[in-house]
Amino acid sequence: MSSVTTPLSDLEIANKATLQPIGAIAAEAGIPEDALELYGKYKAKIDVTQLKDKEANAKVVLVTAINPTPAGEGKSTVTVGLSDALHQLEQNVVVALREPSLGPVMGIKGGATGGGYAQVVPMSDINLHFTGDLHAITTANNALAALIDNHIHRGNELNIDPRRILWKRVLDMNDRSLRHVVVGLGGPAQGVPREDGFDITVASEIMAVFCLATDYTDLKKRLGDIVIGYTYEKQPVFVRDLKVQGALTLLLKDAFKPNLVQTLEGTPAIIHGGPFANIAHGCNSVQATQTARKLADIVVTEAGFGADLGAEKFMDIKAVQAGFKPNAVVIVATARALKMHGGVDKAQLKEENAAAISIGMANLAKHIETVRTFGVEPIVALNRFITDTEEELAVITTWCQENDVKMALTNVWEQGGKGGLELGKAVLEVLEEENNFKPMYELDESIEEKVQAIVTKVYGGAGVQFTDQARKQLAEIERFGWDKMPVCMAKTQYSLTDQPKQLGRPEGFTITVREVIPKLGAQFIVCLTGDIMTMPGLPKEPAALRMDIDEDGNAVGLF
Repeated sequence: MSSVTTPLSDLEIANKATLQPIGAIAAEAGIPEDALELYGKYKAKIDVTQLKDKEANAKVVLVTAINPTPAGEGKSTVTVGLSDALHQLEQNVVVALREPSLGPVMGIKGGATGGGYAQVVPMSDINLHFTGDLHAITTANNALAALIDNHIHRGNELNIDPRRILWKRVLDMNDRSLRHVVVGLGGPAQGVPREDGFDITVASEIMAVFCLATDYTDLKKRLGDIVIGYTYEKQPVFVRDLKVQGALTLLLKDAFKPNLVQTLEGTPAIIHGGPFANIAHGCNSVQATQTARKLADIVVTEAGFGADLGAEKFMDIKAVQAGFKPNAVVIVATARALKMHGGVDKAQLKEENAAAISIGMANLAKHIETVRTFGVEPIVALNRFITDTEEELAVITTWCQENDVKMALTNVWEQGGKGGLELGKAVLEVLEEENNFKPMYELDESIEEKVQAIVTKVYGGAGVQFTDQARKQLAEIERFGWDKMPVCMAKTQYSLTDQPKQLGRPEGFTITVREVIPKLGAQFIVCLTGDIMTMPGLPKEPAALRMDIDEDGNAVGLF
């Protein structure tokens, strides 16, 4: 009687791996010993001030995706697997990723270290507290909140209107109970009562500032530029008015240094910063990407969720602010997500349905069109799952051939870098060619024009409408001269629209912007759409229910 072998979990695969000392990984990456700050045997921070003699000139490969299912489509897995494939192809490559947030780790989506045999390690460390960067960001954010309330309690010299404070406290956890709270209750000694609320840490403007700043001087300036609220005369109040930007920078001093780890195959990996792409700009830090560009010839990086979110923000915000362009773009697609966009319920995604994939291909087609609109020719990475059938995969490969789209079947979850060699070779071909990269809009356009460009060209919608509240906020932003910055759309990741259940490629829809929030430190304007939450909630059965620790202190049940 034959036995069925149960696949190893991601954690079991990671725990069985033999890791190289981080000093050896640093040496391979060309990081001098003086620039390395050890966090145990397998993690280190990089002092980028010791790399000033190196130029950031590596080519950048951006990995994005179609609109995902709730479980994700393996974008980080493909990013890691592609970097390992390029390493096998004897390329000087570094992978740059975002740090996981404990919200999705303890919730439903999982971590951000890849999966199967395409992972960054030590997996459990990275997915839990890592080197403490998110805790430092949380502390800096909440220190500012405490300083604001203390200023009001101590006489309110700046005449801050407690009803118009924008700054919220944060927590690196999904906790719906904290979305709306009242602080300062209990009498005069407890402060001034006012309405407040919590966001998840990755939605903090300090996270965005942390990820977009180029050095300590820029970090401190950006922190000082944050608008925390308005006076009774409706004039903006900045962090620099409180004179605490220096203290906040000091709290971020060590966290601001990028983190060095490795993939299962020993490819150097820099993991730093972690904004979500549905509520923030969804890219790892500029510090991490530029450090990787100093160390390698090719940098493989990713941006959150589909090309309508992370990739758009990577190209319109991060690349513009940091002064580089993507030299190649990979779009991750899966048969299961295409089935979902073709009308299949998520409970039936493991069942064969080639007809639904044919319908769902419209979603992939839109993301290809979007990347081409930026002037870059994409490569589709068809990320294979063990439940995929040959007939289903044939629908996708045939469509790509008929529509002259570069495509590579990718099986890095099962095979590591070997399963990404076809994709790696396709990427190298594209890197030999020049592209005509151009942002979706010009910065001197109005906010309405920028949003209109995103909605029509990236989402494929008919137009945009602003609520009365958003109109008032727009007028205020224009009055203060803040409108010449890029736009950061906060939108559901599951649909091209602002309605998560409208899958596939809807047409003729309108996006409604309900709030417009200036983020002057991050140097972008956030437009909130739909029911997007800046403090998510936990699911009915959170991943935390499966987690434990054994008697030796090893993690159990972490994916």
